[in-house]
Formats: sequence, C-alpha cells, structure tokens
Amino acid sequence: MSRPSTLPEFQAHYGERYRWLLLLAVMVGAMASIMSSTIIAVAVPDMSRHFTIGQERAQWVSSGFMAAMTVAMLMTPWLLGRFGYRRTYGGSLWLLLVGGVMGGLSDNYTLVLLARVGEGLAAGVVQPIPAIIVMRAFQPHEQGRAMSVFGLGAVLAPALGPTVGGVLVDLFGWRSIFFMVVLFCLASLWMSSRFVPSSSPGGALPSGNDKPLDSLSLLLAAAATLSLLNGLVQLHTGLDARSCALLAGAAGLMGWFVLRQRRLGARMAAGARVAPLMDLSVFANRRFAMGSCVAFIYGMALFGSTYLLPVYMQLGLMLSATSVGTLLLPASLSLALTIAMVGRLTSRWSMHVLVPIGLVLLAVSFALFFLVQLHTSLWLIVSLVVVGRMGLGFILPSLNVGAMRGLARELIPQGASAINYARTLGGAVGLGLCGIVLEFRLAAHGANLTAAVSSPARLAAFNETFLMLMLLCLLALP
Repeated sequence: MSRPSTLPEFQAHYGERYRWLLLLAVMVGAMASIMSSTIIAVAVPDMSRHFTIGQERAQWVSSGFMAAMTVAMLMTPWLLGRFGYRRTYGGSLWLLLVGGVMGGLSDNYTLVLLARVGEGLAAGVVQPIPAIIVMRAFQPHEQGRAMSVFGLGAVLAPALGPTVGGVLVDLFGWRSIFFMVVLFCLASLWMSSRFVPSSSPGGALPSGNDKPLDSLSLLLAAAATLSLLNGLVQLHTGLDARSCALLAGAAGLMGWFVLRQRRLGARMAAGARVAPLMDLSVFANRRFAMGSCVAFIYGMALFGSTYLLPVYMQLGLMLSATSVGTLLLPASLSLALTIAMVGRLTSRWSMHVLVPIGLVLLAVSFALFFLVQLHTSLWLIVSLVVVGRMGLGFILPSLNVGAMRGLARELIPQGASAINYARTLGGAVGLGLCGIVLEFRLAAHGANLTAAVSSPARLAAFNETFLMLMLLCLLALP
C-alpha cells in the first residue's frame, strides 16, 4: 500500500485515531516554538552581564523574536497553500533547530540576535497551524476538547522550560538554554514525516504555482513592526523627535498595509493574480473582530508579564535563576490543569463568559503584587503567579476557537493567522511597554537595576509596572 499523503488518505489509513496523532505531531513542534519564545527571559540578566549591555538592548532578544514571529504569521496561509502542511511545517522546524544551535554557539550579540530572529520567523509560521488543524480535522463538539489537549502540551514547554532553564543558566550559562529546543524539533520532524499530510488546507496537493506572495505587504508589515519596536525602545530615553518619527512612521506604514489589503481584496473579486496577505473579510464577523481586539490586549499582558516576572524575581527580589524557575513551576502546572478543565467547558459555556473570568483573574494577580515587599514570603508570590496563570487557562483554549467558530471554512487559515498576528503584535508592544514603564518608574523612584542589592524603591517600580498590566486586562473586558 502506498504511503498516505492527503488528509483523507491518512484518515482512511489510521482511522478515527488519526486526528489525535496529527494533533500530537503539531503539538510537539508548537511546544518547541513556545519554549523558544518564553525561556529566554530567564537568561536575560545573565546575557546582559556577559555582553556588557543595558537592559533595553538585552530585551531585544525577546523583542526581535516577537517582531519576526509577528510578521511570519501573516505568511502561514500562503505557505500552506503553496507548499502544503508537511513542507511548510518541516521547513519551519528546521529553521527553528538551526536558530537554536546558532544562538547557543555564538559569542557575538549580533549573531545571537540574528538567531533569535530566525527562531521567531519559524515560530510565527508554526503557531497558527494547530488551530487550523483543530478547526478542520475535528467536529465542532470536539474542538474544545482538542484545544484543551493541545493547550496541555503547549503549556508543558513553558512550565518545564523556566525550571530546567534556570538550572542550566546557573550551571552552564545563558547559551545552554538555546539547545533546549533542539530535541523537541527533532522529535516533531520525525512525527511530522509520519502523520502530517502533504496537502494544503483545501485538501488538494499543492501545485507549487499558486498566486505569488504579496511581498510588498510583507515588507510593509515588517517595516511597521520594526518602526514600532524601535520607537518604543527609543522611548526608554524619553519622548523626543526620533521616537515620535518612528511611532508616526509605524502608524503610517500600518495604515498603508491595511489599505493595500483592502485594495487587493477588491481586485481578487475581479480575478487579480496577487492575493492579499491578510484577508480583511474575516473582520466582517463581529465575534472574530472582537476576539481579535481581546487577543491584541491579552497578548500585551501575556508576553509583557512573561518577560517581566523572571526579571522581577532576579533583579527585584534577588533570587537565582534556579529559584525563579522552581517558583514558576507550580504556576505553570496550575495553568495546565485549568486548561484541561476549561477545554471541556468550551462546548457548553460561551467565550463571553470564559474569557472575562480569565481577564479578571489576571488583573487581580497583577494588582496584588503591590502587597509584595523585600521580605515577603515566597509562597505569597507563588500564589499570585498561580492566580494569574489560572486566568490564562480560562483564556487560552476558548479565545481562538470561540472567535473562529463563525468563520466560513475556507477562511479558517486566514482567521488563525490574523488572530495570532493580533496576539503576537500585542505581545511585541507589551514587551516594549514593560521596559519603558519600568525605566520610567525606576527613574521616578531614584532607583536603578545596576546596584548589587535591591531596595524598596526598585521593588515599587516593578510593582507599578504590574499595575500597568492590570489596567490592560481591565481594558480588554468591554
């Protein structure tokens, strides 16, 4: 019997269990991409000391990754249509693997940054794919359960990553954390060769001569994102002509991007050859449009806090990287348990109920950091982080599935790409805002991060940055 290639052939070969094997295959790769995006925060203080660079430059290993991932997500629908699931997914994992090895072996900050950008490009292509698989391979009544199973695997990476990564940083230094993704990439490459179909989302084998990529739109999105992030970095030194020019340029480039998508979408109806990079018709669905707005704000809080928490614990509470990883483990495990519970509720409870519960829990967690002092019990800090991660557990499995449920089947790849783009663009902005607000509050309190010991003033600056994240969560509620 010939080897299965398309989705129906795999389903006929493996039977009912195939959709779960397919989900497992893409889940392992997503774990590698998620781990590469979150684990770096544990190594930022050590990396800034190694390269003798400031906190704002060290933050670019996270911001550069986020910028690359944000832009790459826009390419996923075109890549899937042009090359199919298997070649797109496999190629992205190879890029992620090479980026991990390159970053771990480099002794030059520019090369480390380039490795992170390569990892971000790979992660951006990979991360929308599981949602597309869930929406296409599973029936509506199974989608919540499938998303919770995927969510369980997806949070195992950030759950174990900071713990193991903290130990590795203390024992072997910052470069050791780059190699953690390699084993996940190798395992996922083997599984994808066995279970991921060669076909495109439409079901047919990719022909290789579909519509060309809208390179100008991709360039506009990349330039807008980089201008935005550079403008936010420039704000670290205050509001000046350069930061205003960069932020205004970002707004103008993004406006041009949106207008171009509208124009190309109108031409597509007349049979134009170039398809828009982002099909704006997905936002005609009100549920999806509101879900994307929430995803943007939620991404700001999620990625901002993921960066801020390890830095806060190491430079605010003066804990070792190993201690930080150990303290974050209970919170990540509570996130996994919450996702498992909420995944079963998504078929019975509305997104309009589950997502606000999660946002409120996140806001409460951030607000209660004002209770933390230099000698506060570590168990109180762990409890605050656990409450916040439980909030994430209510949002993660319900937001994407709930927002995309009303989309036409042919728009699902575009919807998955668009909502993940909104979330990661928000994440990139959140990372920048956390750095700006932290430096602003440090200056206001007359504190800095270079002193060998912490102080109440330094801790107050961190706590007020968490207050900004709380306000973002409350903003998403309406």
